[in-house]
Amino acid sequence: MIDLSRRRMFKLAGTLAVSALAGARAQAPAPSSRMRLILLGTGGGPTPKKLRSAPAQAIVIGDATYIVDCGNGVARQMAMAGLPFKSIQDIFITHQHSDHNADYGNLLLLAWATDLAHPVNTYGPPPLVNMTRLFLELNDYDIQTRIVDEGRVPLAPLIMAHEFTTPGLVMQDERVKVSSALVNHPPVVPAFAYRFDSADRSIVISGDTTPSDNLIRLASGADVLVHEVMHLPSIDKLIAAEPNAVRLHEHLLAAHTTCEQLGVVAQKAGVKTLVLSHFVPGGIVLDDATWTDPVRANFTGQIIVGRDLLEI
Repeated sequence: MIDLSRRRMFKLAGTLAVSALAGARAQAPAPSSRMRLILLGTGGGPTPKKLRSAPAQAIVIGDATYIVDCGNGVARQMAMAGLPFKSIQDIFITHQHSDHNADYGNLLLLAWATDLAHPVNTYGPPPLVNMTRLFLELNDYDIQTRIVDEGRVPLAPLIMAHEFTTPGLVMQDERVKVSSALVNHPPVVPAFAYRFDSADRSIVISGDTTPSDNLIRLASGADVLVHEVMHLPSIDKLIAAEPNAVRLHEHLLAAHTTCEQLGVVAQKAGVKTLVLSHFVPGGIVLDDATWTDPVRANFTGQIIVGRDLLEI
């Protein structure tokens, strides 16, 4: 049983500590370091897969890590990538589908249970604020126990959730500027793509989308575009025996981007490097050429077939 007087004491101490840490973070000097991209998870869809982890990306600048999407297992993927949890600076959710948000709360909880003790801003479409509140409520017993028994600062004041529904500037700090664009991923509305601009290069994460003029404008001239990709012939083979095969086919075409379409998108955007990710299907082995050949028919830049933990 948790002693309530001790809980109040730790809460007060934690609040003071969080305020001090927030001030220190705001005054931190800007490190001069190359922007790194690590693909933490490259599989598409909510079903856990043997070959690929769920969608997540880490953008690392100096000692700061910015996470885009929190698919299942993102915390372990960070550990596998050698990224300290205390390096998490901000978290961005592209849209509220479970393969992109299932471990949003878990990442913060597990990072806090390891070495995260400073405030983290999180950004994404509704209901991000309510999701955060409910997650903290769900895990309140564990959180309060660790505050009392392990002397940790309270977790709730460390998570500053920001919802938005319109595109534009999301945030800007001394390291990077982050902008968003609305993309098309029915029936989930809104869904966003993000662009990260730092001193040395620009990286765009598409999230889930059909071919999108908004994305093309956001990614215009970018150094790297990480984009979802769908190989429709392989999907049709997989679902051929399903009673709802026709409906599944229609849904995928209405919500995702085929290899051929992706080549057109990347060419119009004029990106230097196209990284294929969020593979659909992601649970079977396809050789690289199966993915790249139809993209190459419409895109003249560099193509990288993404894999979990690949650094670009």
